[in-house]
Amino acid sequence: MHDMTLSELDRLGAASTDAAEEIFHMDEDAFRLFYDRTSRAVWAYLSRATGDPRQADDLLQETYYRFLRAAAPPSDEEHRKNYLFRIATNVVNDTRRRPRLDAVQMHPGIDHADPRHDDNANGAARRVDLSRAMARLKPRERDLLWLAYAQGSSHREIADVLGLRTSSIKLLLFRARRRLASMLRERSR
Repeated sequence: MHDMTLSELDRLGAASTDAAEEIFHMDEDAFRLFYDRTSRAVWAYLSRATGDPRQADDLLQETYYRFLRAAAPPSDEEHRKNYLFRIATNVVNDTRRRPRLDAVQMHPGIDHADPRHDDNANGAARRVDLSRAMARLKPRERDLLWLAYAQGSSHREIADVLGLRTSSIKLLLFRARRRLASMLRERSR
């Protein structure tokens, strides 16, 4: 290794600054606006997909970091949102490949969802039953149902996010709904 001169260090510093500016494709104001519009929905998706709100916080940061580092982000707001959910799905899949053992994974039946307006005991019991049934679904089924019914995504958007063919979404949603309904019926007996 040779000794570096001050001018060589300056050039390296300038090169790394230029590279950093090329990596991040949004200015700070545009990113804040995009983050404000999308972060709550992405967090809810991550929380439901992992079953752990604390892990969803970490994965949310990773999702936006990967989004900012993406080489060619879509320019349209809806495409950016779909792209963001696709990244979130990949982050969750990466996490599932490296399983963690903690209290939440040992007790997947705990309801981590925000309570709805129904404050009575029956409403709470239904939420717990739904949470437990959702936890028993396969990850892809859970993702399909969440994107379709909680996020209101179209079949095309779901296909883009999950990396599936649009033509298969209707059948996959049907099967996931049927499996969820079967699990809920079992619980009610």
